[in-house]
Amino acid sequence: MVSFKNVSKIYTGHQTALKNVNLHIEPGEFVSIVGQSGTGKTTLVKLILAEERPSHGKISIGGWDITDIKHREIPTLRKQIGVVFQDFKLLQRKTLFENVAFALEVGGEQHSNIYEIVPQVLRIVGLEGKMDRFPHQISGGEQQRVVVARSLAHRPKILVADEPTGNLDSINSRDIIELLKKINDFGTTVILVTHNREVVNELHRRVITLEDGVVISDKQRGKYLL
Repeated sequence: MVSFKNVSKIYTGHQTALKNVNLHIEPGEFVSIVGQSGTGKTTLVKLILAEERPSHGKISIGGWDITDIKHREIPTLRKQIGVVFQDFKLLQRKTLFENVAFALEVGGEQHSNIYEIVPQVLRIVGLEGKMDRFPHQISGGEQQRVVVARSLAHRPKILVADEPTGNLDSINSRDIIELLKKINDFGTTVILVTHNREVVNELHRRVITLEDGVVISDKQRGKYLL
């Protein structure tokens, strides 16, 4: 599903963000990628999303070599990958329904399909009864659930959650992680990028640890020990 072969990323000024990274994530896996700030986690996410290109090595998503992906092909790739970020980035003047619908509209989805898909994904995250509310009318945990719903709208094969609990308290953090596990149970590959030791250690799933741009550990049912 996701494959990095000898991938390095070197930025201007010879700053090495990733060095000879090798990893393979199978379809349907739930994987945590952990490490302290500045270890290369953000760069890894950007490479998966084709926001950055590797300096060396090969990256494949679902058997598609995206190492030198053409700009016109990036929207097709992005439809396969849902993304949840730490900051909610919701449109404050749009309802929850409209926030999710907007992501589909931008992707060119037909209106008839939008009115079918949006209630479905909001139901998955437990917000079907609040579709007409605005972001300021719901809690931070619920706002992050809207972000998750928005990321599911295109029915992605992969969900990348980049520090999804960073702005949440422990109770809402657990709720979001339980939601990610539920999505994973549906068959979606989940890649959780985080520095939250407690969240990772409660998951008992595969853990890939980065340090100074290098994979130093890759363990099934691992723990975040740094």
